[in-house]
Amino acid sequence: MPGSINILPSEFTQDQPLMLAPGIKAGFPSPATDYMRDSLDFNRDLIRNPEATFFGRVVGDSMIGAGLDDGDLAVIDRSLEANNGDIIVAYINNEFTIKTLDLSHRSQGYIQLLPANPAYKPIRITDTDSFMVWGVVVYTIKTWRKY
Repeated sequence: MPGSINILPSEFTQDQPLMLAPGIKAGFPSPATDYMRDSLDFNRDLIRNPEATFFGRVVGDSMIGAGLDDGDLAVIDRSLEANNGDIIVAYINNEFTIKTLDLSHRSQGYIQLLPANPAYKPIRITDTDSFMVWGVVVYTIKTWRKY
């Protein structure tokens, strides 16, 4: 299925604090770079529900318009209830996919999973499909350079 995701186990066993730059401007360089004192710990700062949090590696290009590229890492929280417009990991007809949840057609008997690439069509979900919202994407970690 285009725009699929490989689910990875998460390990929250060790603190890994990293230096955190205070507000990186996209315009002129900031003189504040000499004052980096805070730290970022992914476990503390990005993970609210460790028991229900997983990582997923994005596979494919169906979500490029949402900034999710092939190889990016999605942080997925399974404890959250999915809302209209959330980017979710869905399990549909025995396959995982990552799409935007569209609940606006519920009264008409279906929902949709929307890609963010015009080359792909929305996936229509009816009561005849085997469907589950597996988790809600809360963060993504972008791959800018492949090693």
